[in-house]
Amino acid sequence: MAKRQELGSAPPDSFPQAMPRHRHATVALVSLTFVAAGIVLFRHANAAPTMLGAPAGAPAVEPTFTPAIQANPHATFHTSMGTFVAEIFVDSMPLTASNFLDLARNGFYDGLHFHRVIPGFMDQFGCPFTRDPLSPRAGTGGPPPGSTFVNLATGESIRRNADGTIPDEHTARISNAPGTLSMANTGRKDSGGSQFFMNTVHNDFLDWFSPGESKHPVFGKVVDQASFDVMVAISKTPTRDDCPVTPVTMKSVTVA
Repeated sequence: MAKRQELGSAPPDSFPQAMPRHRHATVALVSLTFVAAGIVLFRHANAAPTMLGAPAGAPAVEPTFTPAIQANPHATFHTSMGTFVAEIFVDSMPLTASNFLDLARNGFYDGLHFHRVIPGFMDQFGCPFTRDPLSPRAGTGGPPPGSTFVNLATGESIRRNADGTIPDEHTARISNAPGTLSMANTGRKDSGGSQFFMNTVHNDFLDWFSPGESKHPVFGKVVDQASFDVMVAISKTPTRDDCPVTPVTMKSVTVA
């Protein structure tokens, strides 16, 4: 069974901090060691993707949202709870962004469900097993093993690993700020694939360049407040073991 990818939170397994973009003045669960701020996110390969846990006593105040610059391709996420649009950072995170855009353009995400949401923390999505929202394998899947995609910045053909994962892209120091999209992983090197999470607060302890074990690179950000509001609404839907009681469906993801 693949390892579940998730971000950390108050519950046992969760994942995804973020600061302004550099152009502004900015997946069965695997037991992970609790860190000061929470647990590791994302489960994959023999364990489900895991995220770090949300900090205990997350602030009740609504986070401050700053829109993305909008200089890259935009992905429109059509969900059963509304639509949100995000800029995908091909310019600063070409490998991770190109991996996502390839999956989105090929309909990989269409019909999947959010399998982990935590208010005051994040929304996790992207496991192919969630086509069945009640699947016990939710949070453990990824892209087709050995599949390929093109790095849109260099034109280079990239082959995903034997388990569908891609190399970690720890380059641009973009924080896990409110409204950002960040890669989920098992906590092991090069364990990200198709799963990612959407930060609803500033989870800087999940930054790849921050101290600690959590290393989740940001590759996109919603472009407006309305989009961010949809993210927050999804995070607040009633859950059982962090999984939405009423499935939240990703009807489609389109790229422009």
